[in-house]
Amino acid sequence: MTTMKHFIDLADIQADEILDLLDLAASLKQNPKAADSQRLAGKTLGMIFAKSSTRTRVSFEVGMYQLGGQALFLSTQDIQLGRGETIADTAKVMSRFLDGIMIRTFSHQDVLDLARYGSVPVINGLTDLMHPCQALADLLTIKEYFARLAGLKLAYLGDGNNVAHSLLQAGAKTGMHVAVATPHDYACDEKIVEAACEAANKTGGKITVTADALEAAKDADVIYTDTWISMGQENEKAERISIFGEYQVNEHLMSLAKNHALFLHCLPAYRGLEVSEAVIDGPASKIFDQAENRLHAQKAVLVRLMES
Repeated sequence: MTTMKHFIDLADIQADEILDLLDLAASLKQNPKAADSQRLAGKTLGMIFAKSSTRTRVSFEVGMYQLGGQALFLSTQDIQLGRGETIADTAKVMSRFLDGIMIRTFSHQDVLDLARYGSVPVINGLTDLMHPCQALADLLTIKEYFARLAGLKLAYLGDGNNVAHSLLQAGAKTGMHVAVATPHDYACDEKIVEAACEAANKTGGKITVTADALEAAKDADVIYTDTWISMGQENEKAERISIFGEYQVNEHLMSLAKNHALFLHCLPAYRGLEVSEAVIDGPASKIFDQAENRLHAQKAVLVRLMES
């Protein structure tokens, strides 16, 4: 049984807890109408959105409904955070009403402060630094196809962003070889890479950081990319397209991976930029299985944090 109090950063979660979440997610996916499916009956999740969302909002709302609870959508303009109320006051007030809080926002510190000042579980739905819910769904997808995680190679190509950070943590904790290829000025946070290397040393995993997309893709079991232009970076679009061009996942790059390699993308995707149409709509692409697994992985997190 987990000792998790929050789901904020995979670096803070033990390897056996991650595997437990994956097992529970698989069980919930296989038996969505099982007798114990209403495990959060009477529970309410507050969902704070400072960033717009498709998959995060829908999957958490549906997940709470399927577990017998309910979710409240709260944009920052709907609550007093949008008018300057502190995170501390918001956390204390919402803890009196809710059984859990999910937040999707810019600053990672906001999530940490919600957990610090509140008294209910806090889930990181995304920050500029981390995206642990996405990484957990990615692990679930990979495990479904390969029946294991340890020993597999995942190559991530593109921007060293929140998704890359959480994939480094997830892979390191589960004994995978994670190879990240980014332009030099868009590399992953050095401290996160160092922590991932330490975790990989304990699990038999491996971390590779390079600027060479072809090197990272060689013999990979999974090829992964994300948009080059995240929310808030729209004014950098032209510059980023020029810089990231050689990191596009296309047929040539996929040919360097193993024959059975999967293609993953956390979505939304921009065909013709970070990935070619032939790859994302081809037989190796499992992006919609991956998107669906956000629901099942997050249901597992909700159960472990909010079931009493």
